[in-house]
Amino acid sequence: MSTYAADDIRSQLSTATPARTVDPSTPIRSAQRIEFRSHPPTEVGPNGSRTWVARAANLVIAWTDARAGDVFTRSGQPDEYAVLLYSDSAPVTVTGGGTSATLDEEALVVVPPGDSEIRVEGDGALIRLFSHRAEDLADRAVNSEVYAEPDERVTPLSPWPDPVDGFALRVYRLAQTPIAEGRFGRIFRTTNLMVNFLAEEPQPRDAHKLSPHHHDDFEQISLAVKGRFVHHIRYPWGPDSTQWRADESLEVGSPSICVIPPPTVHTTQGVGEHQQLIDIFSPPREDFSASGWVLNAEDYPAT
Repeated sequence: MSTYAADDIRSQLSTATPARTVDPSTPIRSAQRIEFRSHPPTEVGPNGSRTWVARAANLVIAWTDARAGDVFTRSGQPDEYAVLLYSDSAPVTVTGGGTSATLDEEALVVVPPGDSEIRVEGDGALIRLFSHRAEDLADRAVNSEVYAEPDERVTPLSPWPDPVDGFALRVYRLAQTPIAEGRFGRIFRTTNLMVNFLAEEPQPRDAHKLSPHHHDDFEQISLAVKGRFVHHIRYPWGPDSTQWRADESLEVGSPSICVIPPPTVHTTQGVGEHQQLIDIFSPPREDFSASGWVLNAEDYPAT
C-alpha cells in the first residue's frame, strides 16, 4: 500500500521487486522509538562528549553530544562508514585513507575502511553511521537485544559495488546540492547505506497530505535532528490472529530514531515548529537509485 498524494514526487517511483519471498506468517517486528538522551550514554569522552549507540538490522548509528578536543578513532574498520553534518553539528577534522578534511558546514563524509580519526574542533552534534560489521558498536547498542536473532523480514546486507577509483575519503557538501524541484530530498549512497537529507521545515506538513506507504523487505531509520514528530505505524494482518497488533502513533523529540520495520504502513507527521528528519536505509534503496535522484551516483555505481 502506497497512498502518496498526486503532487508527491514519490508517486512516480517504480514499484521495487522484493529481494526475496517471505512466509506471510513470519512475525513482524515492533517499531522502535529511541530517544538518545533518555538512556545512559554508551561512552563518555575525556572532555565530556557523550555518545549513544543504537542499531537496526544492518545499520549502527552513534549520536554524540560532542565536546571540542575529543577524538574518535576506528582501527581496522572493515568497511566504509559515514559522518553526517547538519546545521547544529560540531566542526570536525576527519582523517582516513591518507587524507584529511576539516568541515564546519552541512555535509556527508564517507570514510574508507581501515584506520581513521575524527577530531572534534568545537562543541556540537557528531553523527556516525556504520554497517552492522562494526560489531564492537553493534554489541553496545541500547537496543542490541532486539537483534539477538535476525529479522527474517529484512533482506541481509550485501555490499553494493566498490566506488569508482577505489575507497577514499569523500566529502559531499550540501551547499553544492540544494533542495531542487523534481527531486526528493538530497540522497546519497555508499556501498552499504543510503542517506536522504530532508529539508528543514518551519511548520508541519499539511495534515491532509501525509504519505502512508510500506516497504516489503527493508527497514527505514528516521533520524530526528530538529523538532518533534509522530511516527504513525500500522501493522498488516497475517494469517495468525494472535500476532495482530494495534496501530501505533509514536511521538518522539530530537535527537532520536524510529526504526520502522517491514512491511508496516507508516508515515511521519511533524508537530510544533521547525523540524528536520534524515532518513537512512541499509542497504541502499533500489527504487531511489533507479529514480535518478542519487547525487553521488557517479562515484557509487548501482551495478
